[in-house]
Amino acid sequence: MNSGSSSKQLYRLPELCRLEAIELARMIRAREVSVVEVITAYLDHIERVNPLVNAIVSLRPRRDLLEEAVAADVAVSRGEKVGPLLGVPQAIKDLANTKGLRTTYGSPLFRDFIPDNDAIFVSRMRAAGAIIIGKTNTPELGLGSNSYNPIFGTTLNPYDPTRIGGGSSGGAAVSLAMRMLPVADGSDMGGSLRNPAAFNNVIGFRVSAGRVPALALDAFSSQMTVVGPMGRTVEDVAKLLSVQAGYDDRVPQSLDSPSGWLDNLKPIDPRKARFGWLGDWTRQLAFEPGLVDLVRGAAGKFAQAGARVDDISSGFDLERLWNIYVTLRSDALAGQLHDAYNDPSLRDLIKPEAMWEVEQGRTLSTHDLYTARLARTEWYLKMVSLFERYDYLLLPSAQVFPFDASIRWPKEINGRTMDTYHRWMQVVIGPTLASLPSIGIPAGFDQRGLPMGMQIVGRPRGDRSVLEAALLYEQLNPWNKHLPPCLHL
Repeated sequence: MNSGSSSKQLYRLPELCRLEAIELARMIRAREVSVVEVITAYLDHIERVNPLVNAIVSLRPRRDLLEEAVAADVAVSRGEKVGPLLGVPQAIKDLANTKGLRTTYGSPLFRDFIPDNDAIFVSRMRAAGAIIIGKTNTPELGLGSNSYNPIFGTTLNPYDPTRIGGGSSGGAAVSLAMRMLPVADGSDMGGSLRNPAAFNNVIGFRVSAGRVPALALDAFSSQMTVVGPMGRTVEDVAKLLSVQAGYDDRVPQSLDSPSGWLDNLKPIDPRKARFGWLGDWTRQLAFEPGLVDLVRGAAGKFAQAGARVDDISSGFDLERLWNIYVTLRSDALAGQLHDAYNDPSLRDLIKPEAMWEVEQGRTLSTHDLYTARLARTEWYLKMVSLFERYDYLLLPSAQVFPFDASIRWPKEINGRTMDTYHRWMQVVIGPTLASLPSIGIPAGFDQRGLPMGMQIVGRPRGDRSVLEAALLYEQLNPWNKHLPPCLHL
């Protein structure tokens, strides 16, 4: 695929694909545009630009999608009560089950798997009227922040298609950047909402644990992984979250989200806001040159608007935090992949990074796990103490800019060796382990035109407050309007 040369061709982005999700849904309900017109415009656009980036996979037949579009138009014409996402096209991350639609998890183990049921949030999006057009690409089993797998290949970056689109919600983020979707779902354990958002100049929101319920074999698991929304604007992200969120009896640790809890979002008053800049974690983290300065400049927009922004330390050893994360992650993955690992006919279908996780997990003792859980609690309490002094914490969303798509992961950063396949994403683990809401927002571009993002981290369960801080930032620094070069105006 000659993506580099193809991306230089002039192409006019369809007007319907430019619209924000909220405006698109409003126009459909007002009968200013038909769902058939919307779906046709998006499918034509996807047909034209998806080959450049390989973000949307398992695309459903056009005829089936247009039949659903006609039914949605009929409902509107009859004055029926319709959902807030009626007619909005949506492709679901290929780690989430979609009834009747191939769901591979990017793995040969599930190459032909067709679920009988939707994930909870998928069923809620269908009920809200979204039309599911296909899936978005992801790394094999969601492991690693580079969306490549042996079934669908590699997802490429819209701003430079010789580089990666990030992961594990890489297909989702790239689809947003390329305007192939107005909003998207994602999931996040080690930055999988925040990293691809940074690499694609869009927004990814790692919500509070339990905010969006997800079924699991272990209903009382540690909730290191969350499902959350992605979008081009903060208000679109909030609208999708309002559909996805809410308590479900099948998920005992899920959170109540009353109807209207995200209505009437307003930007915070910067004069009353206190931000703590964690930056490079008092030099404990390695970053690609220029990255921290770029994100510090983005954080400075808050100070320019009148907010207090202080350089701070977490007061916690980063290597110890990393060991907690690796221990709990490897234990969980070793359990999930236990049967496949022990079956010689299936073991060869597991990628090396997943094998490493299983083998790490199998060496852990009960004392290792108990100690890690205690230390995680200590970390959470440390974060709670920081929020006695600050309303939000700020830090970069990644440690490198989008890298060469020919490599699986960076082996070193700024002269420092990366000893695991995911060490290069260490900057995201703090909010994960403390179960804090953390939104990844665009921070700007380097001299090569490569995007980067910044995390705004909020208090426990402070999802609404984080969105309102992001609303202010979006007004101060509207990088999200900067389109990829191949989408010429």
